[in-house]
Amino acid sequence: MSPRRVVFGLALASLRYRVAASLASFVAILIGCGLLIACAGLFETAFVLRAQPQRLAAAPVVVGGSPAFKLPDEESQVVPYVERAGLPVDKIARIAAVPGVERVVADVSFPATLLRDGTPQVSGPSVLSGHSWDSAVLGGYVLRQGGQAPAADQVVVGSATADANGISTGATVDVVVNGQKRSFVVTGIAEHVRQTAFFFSPADTQRFSPHPGRVDLVGVFPSEGVDAGDLAARVSTLIPDVSVLTGDDRGAAEFLGVANSRLPLILLAAVFGGMVLVVMALVVSATISLTVRQRRQEIALLRATGATPKQVHRMVLAETMVVGAIAALGGVVLGSLLGNRIFDTSVSLGIVPDELLFQQDVIAFAAGVLATLAIVYAAAWFAALAAARARPIQALAEAAIPSAKVHPVRRTGAVICAAATVLLAGTTVFMPADTAAAIGGPAVLTGAIAVALIGPEIMTFVADRFGPFIRRVAGRDATLAVINSRARAVAFAAVLTPITLASAVALGNVYSETTAQKAQVAAYTSQLKADAVVSTDTGGISPDALARIRSTPGVGTASPLVTSSGWIEQPYDGNGSDPLRLLGVSAEDQGGTVLATDVTRGSLKDLTGDTVALPQDVADRLTLKVGDKITLRLGDGARAQVTVVALLDSPSSYASMVLPAELLTPHTTSGLPAQVLVKAAGSNDVVSALTGRLTDWPGLSVGDASALANNFQARADVEAMINYLLAVLAIAYAAIAAVNTLAVAVLGRRREFGAQRLAGADRGQIRRMLFVEGGIVAVAGLVLGTIISLFTVLPMAVTTGQIVPSGPIWVFPGVVVAVFLIVWPVTALSARLAMRRGPIEAVTLPGQ
Repeated sequence: MSPRRVVFGLALASLRYRVAASLASFVAILIGCGLLIACAGLFETAFVLRAQPQRLAAAPVVVGGSPAFKLPDEESQVVPYVERAGLPVDKIARIAAVPGVERVVADVSFPATLLRDGTPQVSGPSVLSGHSWDSAVLGGYVLRQGGQAPAADQVVVGSATADANGISTGATVDVVVNGQKRSFVVTGIAEHVRQTAFFFSPADTQRFSPHPGRVDLVGVFPSEGVDAGDLAARVSTLIPDVSVLTGDDRGAAEFLGVANSRLPLILLAAVFGGMVLVVMALVVSATISLTVRQRRQEIALLRATGATPKQVHRMVLAETMVVGAIAALGGVVLGSLLGNRIFDTSVSLGIVPDELLFQQDVIAFAAGVLATLAIVYAAAWFAALAAARARPIQALAEAAIPSAKVHPVRRTGAVICAAATVLLAGTTVFMPADTAAAIGGPAVLTGAIAVALIGPEIMTFVADRFGPFIRRVAGRDATLAVINSRARAVAFAAVLTPITLASAVALGNVYSETTAQKAQVAAYTSQLKADAVVSTDTGGISPDALARIRSTPGVGTASPLVTSSGWIEQPYDGNGSDPLRLLGVSAEDQGGTVLATDVTRGSLKDLTGDTVALPQDVADRLTLKVGDKITLRLGDGARAQVTVVALLDSPSSYASMVLPAELLTPHTTSGLPAQVLVKAAGSNDVVSALTGRLTDWPGLSVGDASALANNFQARADVEAMINYLLAVLAIAYAAIAAVNTLAVAVLGRRREFGAQRLAGADRGQIRRMLFVEGGIVAVAGLVLGTIISLFTVLPMAVTTGQIVPSGPIWVFPGVVVAVFLIVWPVTALSARLAMRRGPIEAVTLPGQ
């Protein structure tokens, strides 16, 4: 038999007698592989962006406006528009003239919300439910028996809406269209409509359209025998600046949130994938190193009986790779389950729309498996190297008392990682607040790596420096616990690493996000002022409603508030990947302005027509002054040449360009303002006055100035959910790793416990000793994790202008409690299993 087969057979035989250690490695690799495959699936979903079309399902080809802004300095990079980019009406005829086109059908969407007993029936994030009956053919919808096409002041209701609200043909329904309550006679029910939809007559649709002279989409039907893919390519070639979609890609045109979900998904997948790679490398290497350390005596005996270092190294590597390969295969199944679960959670939290389809094919599975096996191989190779190289006598000595001194290479690596942590924190202080998190976030990972590299020496330092204090606090049971903490520093360091990592990630992610979120909300609200805020959940506030608000007694100034995002295209600001926030408000009048930002140059009284007020920092960066003309690229892709009429002392982070509301509103998807900011004339109670004045306007709500922050906070909370989700997943994995390594460390000490019991110790004393040991590791991990998290949290607080980080106080004690709930119950269960045998039998078992 060849030496290689002997080594491999020995490796397989060894696994039978080390079930606990093998199981610990298996679980760590299994979960890590599953998470990596899940991340790969999120990446694939972000790049593919498939959403099964519903209302456009019958149209083989869908043509829409240009979906993204091509950055002037990077032609290959595009950033999706935040608003729907439509098509000019004249392009419809050009599309219809393309060879191979049988017919085209235009589609227009506008806000329409059903009223039931005067209450808006809002379902889902979008209320763009109004369409022309002509466009029903795009979904292949047909009328129920007895129905007919709508005429003026009539409507066809989608079957989902009709069935849910008990609507039948011939009934009269109230619908809020473009913020205005209207009554319509139902002339039919459209079958197989799964989403909320109202189909109006072409004449009414033209009257309700928020964007005259433009349509949202065009459905294209090929001539007989013409392939849809070939026709789509032909349309793309002949008609510039349009998006041409087929198959499941058509869903991106139908559902507004699909195209804009690419960046959040890539962010989620990239940050979480990188975090999982680091966490998995630390966890797997710690687990494998611990199991190898526990076998130093066995390996030493193999060396003493003639095994070469290469054979020993190969045996350990083979054992680990067998476990890793089996775990990776299991990770394929787990990755599919986790990927769908994480994606579903992202949908429920509002990070991505529920119409988006999760994609996870062979590429995602292969990438996760290969990355897992590469990490396992590297971890096993380095863990086995030191054991294989040790001389037999030296290995036997170290098996009894493993040295806590780490290799100089590891110490150098720890210094480099620690320096990187400090450098990242220092750099974050000088970064803008809106980009600081991307720079400072990795500091928790580099700090945790530094701890992992010199973990044994840290445990030795803790035992030497704080041993007397621990003995005074914990009593006589702590004496042996402190000695063990030093003597078994290598084993305890394997438990220390995941605890430190979990604490650092939890505290760093949560408090840096809450700190940044507070600054973001404060920056937004500091630019505006209002005594009352009128909001709506029906798609927008109509001009008639705005007129009634302005005519309410006690109202001094009432300004629409329109929000969007856009770019300064000429001169280009070089910040295309992060568009500036756009605010649309009314110009300053005799009642004042709703802008709270100080004006450094110019006047807000001139903010009318094609004008803009720029933040002073932006103007300085682009060397602009009052009176200069610039070209803006608005949120729907439209260009607007505007004149700078004022410079604003805006916050350096999260600043906004301010446009006239009448200029910005037509370039939003709904074509209506979502809020109206009201300033009182004198000391009048405008909240009460407006509440009484607007009772007959469905969907309108009146709040005080805090509503401005609350509404923005709700949007910011969705972005924060990404970081919270990352933190929960990383903490869960690190916690499982801590359970694994702790259980292996305790179960590997059965001989030691047997010897202590033969010397007179009872089970209770041993258990109390283990609790003290676990407490030492838990406290050390919490302290290190807290210190590491400060390198992320404090710079974020400084760069946002806060002295103390913001966030709920309960998070910190919650993390402390969670760590001890991980350590002590696992210690108790493992101790019970380890002392299940009699002391005489235990001392004859293999292990330490």
